[in-house]
This record gives sequence, C-alpha cells and structure tokens, in this order.
Amino acid sequence: MTTPSIASVQPRSAFLRTLTERGFLNQCSDQTALDAALQQGAVPAYIGFDATADSLHVGHLMSIMTLRWLQRTGHKPIVLIGGGTTRIGDPSFRDSSRPMLDDAQIAANMEGIRRVFAKYLTFGDGPTDAVMVNNADWLDELRYIPLLRDVGQHFTVNRMLSFDSVKLRLDREQPMTFLEFNYMILQAFDFVELSRRHGCRLQMGGSDQWGNIVNGIELGRRMEGLDLFGLTTSLLTTASGIKMGKTASGAVWLNADRLSPWDFWQFWRNTEDADVGRFLRLFTELPLEEIARLEALEGAELNEAKKVLANEATRLCHGAEAATEAAETARRTFEEGAFGEGLHSVAVTRADLDAGLRLVELLVEAGLAESKGAARRLIRDSGARVNGTVVADEAALVTAADLDGEGRIRLSAGRKRHALVRCR
Repeated sequence: MTTPSIASVQPRSAFLRTLTERGFLNQCSDQTALDAALQQGAVPAYIGFDATADSLHVGHLMSIMTLRWLQRTGHKPIVLIGGGTTRIGDPSFRDSSRPMLDDAQIAANMEGIRRVFAKYLTFGDGPTDAVMVNNADWLDELRYIPLLRDVGQHFTVNRMLSFDSVKLRLDREQPMTFLEFNYMILQAFDFVELSRRHGCRLQMGGSDQWGNIVNGIELGRRMEGLDLFGLTTSLLTTASGIKMGKTASGAVWLNADRLSPWDFWQFWRNTEDADVGRFLRLFTELPLEEIARLEALEGAELNEAKKVLANEATRLCHGAEAATEAAETARRTFEEGAFGEGLHSVAVTRADLDAGLRLVELLVEAGLAESKGAARRLIRDSGARVNGTVVADEAALVTAADLDGEGRIRLSAGRKRHALVRCR
C-alpha cells in the first residue's frame, strides 16, 4: 500500500502551503512529488460526493473548502457526484448498509448538491474552472465480465478484507453485502476514468477515505502506468468531541431550504471557545494574521471573534446579504431583546392556540429539539423558555394568552437559540 509521505519542509506550492498553514492536511501519498507537480501548472483534482441527501452539510465543508482553495491557488476542481456509486452506498466505517435510493431520488439529491457547489466554486470551460461530473456516465456502461477481467484482476480479496472499513463491519459481526464490497473497486476505477477524461492527477477526501484513495492510485499505475496522487484532510470533531455538523436539532445543512441562513449563522456563533481559531482557519478566508488576532481575544471579547466566524462562514454559504441579515437579527434579538425577523418561525392558527399547543411538540417543530424526548429533557433541565420565561412543566401548553401585540410568541432553548411561533 502507498504510505503517506508528509514532508518536513514547508511546501512551495501555494495549494499545499495553504492546506498546511490552515490545518487541512492530514495524509499525502507523496508530498514532495505532488508539491513539484503543483508548481508546474494547473493540476486537476477531485473529491467524490455520493448523492445520499438533497443537500450537503457542515461535515462536508472541509472537503468543499479544500476544493475552493484548490481553485483559488490556480488549479482545477472536479466535483464527482456519485450517481452510480450511490446505488451501492459507501460502506466505510458504517455498521449497516445505507438505504437503497431509486433513480428519481438520486437525481433530486444531485440537483440539491449542485446548488451547494454553485456557491463555493466557479464553473466553466477555463483551465482552472470547476467541472461537475457524474460517475453514472461511465459506471452504467460497464459490462460485468470485462470489469472483472480488466479491473478485478488488480484486487485481491485478502487485501480488500484487510481494509479498516471492511474489518470494522466484520469484527462487529455486521453483514456486508457483496454489492457494498464492490464499492472500493468502483471508486478506484473512478480515479482512473477521471484521469482519462479530465487529466485528473489528485484525489482528495476525508481521512476515512485513505484506503479507497490508495486503491485508485495503485489501480492507475497497474492499468495504465499513471502517476497519481492522494491526500486527505482530518475528520473534524469539536473541542468537546462531538462530530462536526451535528446539533441537538440534527444536521447543519448547507442549502437554505433545509436550514435557514439564520440557523446556520447561529451554529457558528455558538462555537466553543477552544474551536474559534481552528474554525476561522478552516472555514473562512480571512488572513492568518487577522485570525491570530481574533483567537487571542479573551473573555467576552472572544464573542466578537465568534460573530466574525459566523458572518464569514454564512457569507460563503448564503451570500453577503444573508450574513448581514442574520447578524442584524442576532443583534436585535440578543442586544435589544427584540424579535428578529430572521428567526426560524412556526405558523399556527388562532384556533390551535385557543385549544392549546404542546410546548414539547412546538420545540421539535421549531428545530430547537431533535425529538420529543430531547424536548422533554430540555424542559427538565430548565432550558426551555416561552417569551423569556423558563417553563418547567413537560405537559405545558402554549396558548393565545402567550401572544404579543403582533401575534408572535418566542420560544427559546437556552439563552442563545430562539424561534418564533406566528399566528396566521
């Protein structure tokens, strides 16, 4: 297996230097040779994304920002959408098979993912313009016997069983289907095919993809004598050990129809103190000198750095106008005690309020709790508020008596997360 080679000297290429200085780089198949190739001209590089949902989430942002920096430093991003491999599902480090999606759902998911990348990359026909490709274009055309003969001969079952992604499933005595077992072969073939079609020389991804990336490097060498490279970024957790992108109310989606810009802004504003500097380096494009200044702030002043993080991350994802609106909503809500118009809202009828609505259910519908059980725990822990007043009764009802003069009720989870109930 190709082993990671992380050079001890500072990279000379702008791309690898940026990844190193900002904390992206985890593994690299041959950093010295890749660094030299990146100095010689535009290098096409890809990251693959299976279409398992109609949006990507914050957990994908490391990969998205890697592609963005690739383009900003003069190279060509290739966004590979797994229209073909989604039909199988990546088994890497999963205890069970992914749900099987039909072609219509995969197509809808691909369209949602396209909308994400349109905000982060510039697409076109130029040498450093990004392209988006669908691996169904070649995987759907493969014939089984030629695939086994031409590609399968380069894989041994012994080695495939040695990969951590496979061993984990087997060690836990969880079934792995023959369909899933083929995933690593198809991903390796993707790298070879992208090299043929687009001159791709570099595959990137999270550290859990290292084995799959190495497979592609070696398959390219064996099948066509290609000199390919791979690098990975670290899988990110918060300072408290929580997987990046997960909150009490679910995934932090990147499309506004899945999560409002206000809630996205709030996610970053609530970053743990210990993560502020790291997240500024990874998820914004601020100069490193400015980031060093911001992360050195202490106490209440560190909240200003969190606002900068929220503004910059939201600007990249949703645009400058949405970021400004979210920041203003936060200012009015927290500093003036007003009801910001950008808050997530739940519409109800006057008849519903006259009858009384269960607070537990409203907390879930407003996105302040992931489930009814989580909502009950929030109430038990004195974290649920209606119009700023703590509610301790799990059976509490929200009624028309809670409406303000403009037909609104504010729900809160703790002191930082808010939503509105609006009477239609």
